[in-house]
Amino acid sequence: MPSNETIGFAILGAGMIADYYRQAIEANGQKGARLVAIGHYNPARFDEISQRFGVPCRSVAEVLADPAVDAVCIATPSGEHPAQAIAAAHAGKHVLVEKPMAVALADADAIIAACQANGVRLGVTLQRRVEPLFRRVHDAIHNGDLGEITLAAVTMPYMRGEAYYAQADWRGSWALDGGGVLMNQGIHIIDLLVWFLGDPVDVHSFASTGRRTVEVENTAAALLRFASGALASLTGTITTPPGFPHRLEIYGTNGGIQIEGESVLRWTLNDPSLATVEPWPVATAQVDAGMASNPRGIAASGHIAILGDFIDAIRSGTEPAIDGREGRRSLAAVLAVYEKAGLKMGR
Repeated sequence: MPSNETIGFAILGAGMIADYYRQAIEANGQKGARLVAIGHYNPARFDEISQRFGVPCRSVAEVLADPAVDAVCIATPSGEHPAQAIAAAHAGKHVLVEKPMAVALADADAIIAACQANGVRLGVTLQRRVEPLFRRVHDAIHNGDLGEITLAAVTMPYMRGEAYYAQADWRGSWALDGGGVLMNQGIHIIDLLVWFLGDPVDVHSFASTGRRTVEVENTAAALLRFASGALASLTGTITTPPGFPHRLEIYGTNGGIQIEGESVLRWTLNDPSLATVEPWPVATAQVDAGMASNPRGIAASGHIAILGDFIDAIRSGTEPAIDGREGRRSLAAVLAVYEKAGLKMGR
């Protein structure tokens, strides 16, 4: 696609996360992005949604048939992603899908296959991979600054109460939410873990589905082993008011990095002369809980960067930074934890 052509985006869904895509499209206007439509299932809301976003709201089928739509951002419940992504691919639209890309690996594979067969780009919004802090951590690990990685720890003490789940029937269901603290809230940090260390080769886990009147897990703990021999602990809950920042820790034979929220608490090397990456500045103030206590407590910067990268991929015909195969990895890790914990996942 020539660099001077605009790219017409549609957003499927009009919930909270759709606002982030709207902001991302507006912020990438200099790259030619423009919002042209919203797709929604409820005609009774079309006028209200059109006024809110400033573009026509129509059925998903009508949006996908519109030649002005070059790409879609899928911001609907997770269980709806596969059918919509596959339909978009068959309509010749590029697909940027919110995390998780699906709630089953077979569906993720079907999305990947459909986009490949129709020659459209597929991106997955796991935006922490494009944020400068986590890119620098990734490079430090893969360049060997920390030595041989031996241990990692992820802790996610979040809070989501009954009022959160009462907002929509799909929340907390296996079929449409796909899971609880790990799939919905925690998959971003799990994605960082597999990006940093690789895919786990062995998993042992436990999970609890009590304390909330929904189907999915609210508390989980797992031990992961990676092909390198590194071990990791993974713990998460949404039962801890008011919600505390997640922590991500990576340790190796030459030092370690401790991150809380989006801030570095420590970046310490035993032999700093081996560093190839400049350590991120250490936080000087208490870290805000952010999305740990408030679903809206995330910055739009990640979605803006992801959408910018996606536009570059469309124009160049290359793969986006987080394509379907990369997006599938964190889904596979979460599902492995669920399987070993004995969760039924709607079956």
